[in-house]
Amino acid sequence: MARGFELISAISPLILLLSYFPELCRGSTIGVCYGRNADDLPTPDKVAQLVQLHKIKYLRIYDSNIQVLKAFANTGVELMIGIPNLDLLPFSQFQSNADTWLKNSILPYYPATKITYITVGAEVTESPTNISALVVPAMQNVHTALRKAGLQKKIKVSTTHSLGILSRSFPPSAGAFNSSHAFFLKPMLEFLADNQSPLMVDIYPYYAYRDSSTNVSLDYALFESSSEVIDPNTGLLYTNLFDAQIDAIYFALMALNFRTIKIMVTETGWPSKGSAKETAATPDNAQTYNTNLIRHVINDTGTPAKPGEELDIYIFSLFNENRKPGLGSERNWGLFYPDQTSVYNLDMTGSGAVDITTNANITSSNGTWCIASSTASELDLQSALDWACGSGNVDCSAIQPSQACYQPDTLPSHASYAFNSYYQQNGATDVACSFGGTGVKTNKNPSYDKCLYMTFGSNTTTANNVTSLPSTSSSIIYGISAWITQFTYGFPLILLILGIA
Repeated sequence: MARGFELISAISPLILLLSYFPELCRGSTIGVCYGRNADDLPTPDKVAQLVQLHKIKYLRIYDSNIQVLKAFANTGVELMIGIPNLDLLPFSQFQSNADTWLKNSILPYYPATKITYITVGAEVTESPTNISALVVPAMQNVHTALRKAGLQKKIKVSTTHSLGILSRSFPPSAGAFNSSHAFFLKPMLEFLADNQSPLMVDIYPYYAYRDSSTNVSLDYALFESSSEVIDPNTGLLYTNLFDAQIDAIYFALMALNFRTIKIMVTETGWPSKGSAKETAATPDNAQTYNTNLIRHVINDTGTPAKPGEELDIYIFSLFNENRKPGLGSERNWGLFYPDQTSVYNLDMTGSGAVDITTNANITSSNGTWCIASSTASELDLQSALDWACGSGNVDCSAIQPSQACYQPDTLPSHASYAFNSYYQQNGATDVACSFGGTGVKTNKNPSYDKCLYMTFGSNTTTANNVTSLPSTSSSIIYGISAWITQFTYGFPLILLILGIA
């Protein structure tokens, strides 16, 4: 008992310290953009359920739609909301317009709905009409409205940009803002610096590759390159285009002496399908890009110019949006189809395993899967499941209580797992998916149940893919000692400031 008290006594000052400086241990975050330029999307309440099911903690929407705000109340999901370009004029003209909007559209739903950012306009430099001059006045009015409500520190104000705000991006050290936007960028950057708001940028290596494939390799764009690109001015080595583009923005900021502004990537991703000439828009490439991106960011890898720097990103987008104009890729950036099934499997945690099992294959041997028929009776499904797990020699341990694929605890889910395991194990033939008429083949990626991807010969469950953890007390001590090591130089000074030392 005494040792436990000593441990708590030793930890308490650190807990107090972290409460004073929560940003020191926050880490990078991964969000998703929820665009709604489509006529076949699920209702916002169903979207909220989907987002929570897939453990998405951060979401960006492009307006302040009341139904969306209501749907995400009490979910814990943090929202970035937007003021569209069409509304910039009234917001920039009169403070009362910003005050009224905040009072009617935000405050009734806050804080039950967690709103952390407001974007005032989006990629205004790409707009066909000259609206750039409206952005900073609108931002200032929104910030003033938040200050009147006492929320200016809890909800940050910014605006998003395309990479077109740069006139040069290669080499990264030569990154420079486009001088034609100087009248707008300088006061905007001053606003961000004064209010500790991030510079929000939409970054798409896909477009750089698509439009200049002779100069940009696909592997370099997908975080898969085995070679390095050297910045001749700094000697920094780049293994992916994403880092190079981020650093180009950092160097552009430093050239104007804005060294404290953080960068946030408010859109990035890769399309899964495109027009005839968009050959790189495939599910495999989309999965590769987003998986590697998440791993890269979640580990706080940073960039060559900013190693270890935290970076918040938002993947575009939640759904395929069928009303977006342009080439085929424009309508195929989604992680999910409108029916809420996955376009491809993606692990949002960055743990490295796209699937439940260590050796699981994310695709079937011939592009088809076997699942339980929606028309089969429960009695027939149960009989077929019993046969598959018995005479069929399927290892069904993963669908037992407390095991990796027990959830969702439904007969169709468990049967689909067993059916598909038997099907893949026995040559993926029509006969191997019959199960007395209760099985049905599908060539649509059935990633609504990721356990379907467990394949023959993959008996390693989640437990084998997780490093053993120390006991609770030693875990705490280890985490604290690592934290202290990371902040060796600043820690004693902080303790003195707080009066702990």
